Amino acid sequence: MMHLPLALGLLLAAALVEAAPLQVPTPAELKTQLDSLKPGQFLWYPQVSPVGPVTVVVSLTEQRAYVYRNGIAIGVSTVSSGKPGRETPTGVFSILQKKVEHKSSLYNSAPMPYMERLTWDGIALHAGHLPGYPASHGCVRLPLEFAKKLYEVTGFSSTTVIVSDTHSAPVEVYHPGVLAPTVNAGKAQGPLVLNNQQFWNDPDPTAGPLSILISRADLRAYVFRAGQLIGSAPALSLESSRHRSGMAVYSLLQRPSPLAADSALPLHWSMVALSNPEYGDTPYEQLGQLNIPAEFRGHLRAAMDVGTMLVITDWASTRDTRSNGEFTVISTEDSEKLKPLVKK
Repeated sequence: MMHLPLALGLLLAAALVEAAPLQVPTPAELKTQLDSLKPGQFLWYPQVSPVGPVTVVVSLTEQRAYVYRNGIAIGVSTVSSGKPGRETPTGVFSILQKKVEHKSSLYNSAPMPYMERLTWDGIALHAGHLPGYPASHGCVRLPLEFAKKLYEVTGFSSTTVIVSDTHSAPVEVYHPGVLAPTVNAGKAQGPLVLNNQQFWNDPDPTAGPLSILISRADLRAYVFRAGQLIGSAPALSLESSRHRSGMAVYSLLQRPSPLAADSALPLHWSMVALSNPEYGDTPYEQLGQLNIPAEFRGHLRAAMDVGTMLVITDWASTRDTRSNGEFTVISTEDSEKLKPLVKK
């Protein structure tokens, strides 16, 4: 194992800032925003993962919807699902039909703006009234502006919608985290956690965009191809004197040379967003010194291309690691209600 600037098989010290960064919240700010969401409110940070397939997780337990792009969380919203006797069905769905202006054929032509159909018998995601509890006839109601934003990023076969509750899915699915759940045999499963192990399985390098997520809470690096987790390895900090925090997002501007060694010229990155600029603009400055296995670095360097996204975050990937750390992706515990980010 080797430390930065060789970590990840990259020399991350030469990020190029081409445009003004888009502000993202610090972990403490994000936790406050999540804890204080009221009915009709939502969070939306698409710049964290700008490209890739979208997965939506509707937690009936929490009455929230979570949006992931290329495997990484970009938004969360309050919802109102089916009321008692007309419960929203749980399961794994694909979007069958989309329509900006739609009216219900079952319930007196009730308006269903930005409708995204999940079943042919009437279950859909759409904008509607959110009283703070399940109140629909089975559909999942969303805030109007959130429904519009979601409509713009979802596709048909490329978008998976998981509807879950405490009885239908593992805890990591109905209490989602920073990593999108996986789907196996039509059932939702929690994100893969490997402790100190590493793996790499990239069967189709042309299948879609690459994203790298480094979680300080997990001390791990995760790699996604078109939203699927294809690799993960420990990322252990070598520094104890300077604690870094916050979120940083970068886009790769130049593909690594296949002939370059691990100590070749630094890769060039464009900064997309930075929540704690006092730590510096480069990935190296944001990360500090890390240990990552050399074999994993080699796989990663060979897979990277222009547009590869690098996300550095304090968020953890699972509920277990979140509960043990100071920083939280999604919190379901009661807390002091502070100023919300978005109001309807």
